[in-house]
Amino acid sequence: MKIGLEVHVQLPTRSKMFCSCPTTDAEAPNTHVCPTCLGMPGVKPVMNKKAVEYGIKLAKMLNCEIPEVMWFSRKTYFYPDMSKGVQITQYENTVGKKGIYYVNGGRPIHITKIQLEEDPGKTKRFGDQSSLVDYNRAGTPLTEIVTDPDFKTPAEAREFLRQLIADIRHTIDLPDDGERSIRADCNISVGVERVEVKNVSGLKNVERALTFEFVRQTKILKAGGKIERETRGFDEERGVTFSVRKKEWEADYGYINEPDLGIFHIGDLARSITIKESPTKMAVRLSQEYKIDQKTADQFVSTSVGLAKMFEVLVKATDIQTALSWTKGTISANWKTFEACGKDPEGITKIIKKLSEGRITDVEADIELKAYMAGRDACAIREQCGDLCKIIEKYLDANPEIVNEIKRNEKAINRVIGHVMKETGGKYSSADIVSETKNALCHRL
Repeated sequence: MKIGLEVHVQLPTRSKMFCSCPTTDAEAPNTHVCPTCLGMPGVKPVMNKKAVEYGIKLAKMLNCEIPEVMWFSRKTYFYPDMSKGVQITQYENTVGKKGIYYVNGGRPIHITKIQLEEDPGKTKRFGDQSSLVDYNRAGTPLTEIVTDPDFKTPAEAREFLRQLIADIRHTIDLPDDGERSIRADCNISVGVERVEVKNVSGLKNVERALTFEFVRQTKILKAGGKIERETRGFDEERGVTFSVRKKEWEADYGYINEPDLGIFHIGDLARSITIKESPTKMAVRLSQEYKIDQKTADQFVSTSVGLAKMFEVLVKATDIQTALSWTKGTISANWKTFEACGKDPEGITKIIKKLSEGRITDVEADIELKAYMAGRDACAIREQCGDLCKIIEKYLDANPEIVNEIKRNEKAINRVIGHVMKETGGKYSSADIVSETKNALCHRL
């Protein structure tokens, strides 16, 4: 089985690829259009420089070779959602090629190319007889990331896409909204011929579509049949693919150079552009540089790049073990609340430094961190923790056997959680109960 992906990413520019029409959502169909994006006679496209910059950034993120010059082509496009009958895309000299990207920080996935192009419009069908077309989306800047057929399983393709989307959003600050979507064409061959499943949205659906195709093609081959080279769609509700048309060959697209755009010299621009470290690369670096478990590094980054940066700040302020234990514990558990508060991370560093210098205890540090990260008064937190500690101490005194049970199996702490929840009507979170129980057990174990 061979699997490859073509990932289409709408770029977050304010205007379209070759005209000044806005890319924002429109109140009504066919209102964000002009003679250029509709392909009227006599009009000429003008390149959106911001789209080129985004394309270069993504090419760098994917470790691609970036040429000194690039140009565009016209691709024959006989579908109603592209009114000019051609799509302006890249074919011979794209913004990037021959890249490499690592899944889970380890296995390489080769990137064939990354190209810039324009999105078609939207077709809405009404029954079997009629369709309406909205051209508001037509001309929106896209990058298409094409991989080699390197994936071994549908699950691996899904994991690649999960990592890639996170890295793309971080690299070009791509907003997470419906219209600026990421779609994938899934290519899979069990035998000789390749089948393409077009425009699949969502990580789960990519895996479902590929899994269905693997099973379908395997059954056909086992029955002595032949796989047809075709383009298929994916029905999300039923979880099945369906035939759309026979798959075109490259020659069928009738590529010619786009005469109205000319050649773009992008070498100097590419050398001047720097990109932020992607979450995937950051997780690998954290694991290697600080000798921490890769799973832990991935967890820091997937929670928030800000949390991973906080870990590095704490390492420099204290030591790896202190930074690791507190980042994995209290800081990670309260990070989303902290980000919502918008407070200065320097306050967290000061608390952990006080702890490492012996000026406060672990319990006091935990209380101060929770208060600071929630934007609350530390005294109120201490009072609350004091009440919680009394309840826990009283329960442990009455049930001394639990201490040994927890020593043998930490899951026994769930008995304490259950008691406190019942006693207080769910006033305290399970995370707080676990934290205070561990503090209470320190002098008992």
